[in-house]
Parts: sequence; C-alpha cells; structure tokens
Amino acid sequence: MLVGKNAPHFSSNAYIDGKIVRNFSLEAYKGKQNVLLIFYPKNFTSLCQSELVAFQARLSEFEARNTAVVACSTDTADSHAAAARIPREDGGIMGVQFPIVSDANKTIATNYDVISGDYDYSEDGLLTCDSEMIALRGSFLIDKNGMVQHHLLNFFTLGRSVDEALRMADALCHVQESGQGCPANWTKD
Repeated sequence: MLVGKNAPHFSSNAYIDGKIVRNFSLEAYKGKQNVLLIFYPKNFTSLCQSELVAFQARLSEFEARNTAVVACSTDTADSHAAAARIPREDGGIMGVQFPIVSDANKTIATNYDVISGDYDYSEDGLLTCDSEMIALRGSFLIDKNGMVQHHLLNFFTLGRSVDEALRMADALCHVQESGQGCPANWTKD
C-alpha cells in the first residue's frame, strides 16, 4: 500500500500538448502542486475514453484546487498521440490537455501496484502472466511533497467518479490550509 508513503518515482515518455515529451516525471510538480495520477487500461476503448474526456471536462476545477491531473496507461506514447488525433465522437480523446504517460514496459503500473494479473518468471527467465498485463483503474492523490494521500482502485469495468476525485482534492486542500482532518462525508462549504 502506498498511502502515507512517497509516490514511486518514474521518468517516461508522455503525450503532452500535441507532442511526445521524453523523460516526463512528477518531479515537475513537487513543491508546487498536488497531483491526481490516474491509471487506465488502454486507449481506444469506450470506458477509458469516457473517463479521460470526463476528467478533461472538469480540468479547470482541478486546476482551481492547485491539483494537476496526469494520466497513465501501459500503451505507448505513440498510441496516446494517435488517440488524441481522433475526434471524441469517433472514439478518440481529441482535446484532452493533461499529460498522458506511457508505461509500455509496465514498470510504473507495477510500482504503483495497479498492473493486472499474476506474473512470474519461467525457468528460462521469461516473463509469464495469466492475463493481459495492463493497468487497472487506479487513482492516486499525491500532495505537493510527493506523498500519496489517497488511493482508489477499480477493476476494468468500473469507471471513476470525477465528483469524488474533486471532493478528495478539496479535502486535501482543506487539510493543507487548515491543518485539520476531514470527518466522514466531509464536503467543502
């Protein structure tokens, strides 16, 4: 479990603002912004597209809470770029403005413990897995210091609530500003 611990470091290719950026890292946000890191299984699926589009539609609300949204899947950055060139009505994610990180080698999803399936190594040293090795729907709210404050994990078939993600961003801001915790069902006034 990562809650209460530093978020695992990574440096990977990401699709940002119409181009592929090398060595993208969450370090750019450290000391400046909270980060909502959302893992999703793969591009070109209606459920994943619906989530990315939903987070994009509310991006300004996260920004108002000094919270950056960053997505990550086990697809390549080229796959992210291809999905971003396709209009939403045709199943793409055109217009999504937050960074989309590539985890093609599966290390980020593994380090965040959101990779699907059980995997092992054969006697020949080959990686074997009982399912397709893609990310589950994991959400990590990471504070400005790099510590994971909140974690949510859903199976492939269950989409996330953007409203709940915003409520948790509000809660983290409240704790950071007031030093007080948030009781059950807390909402910003």
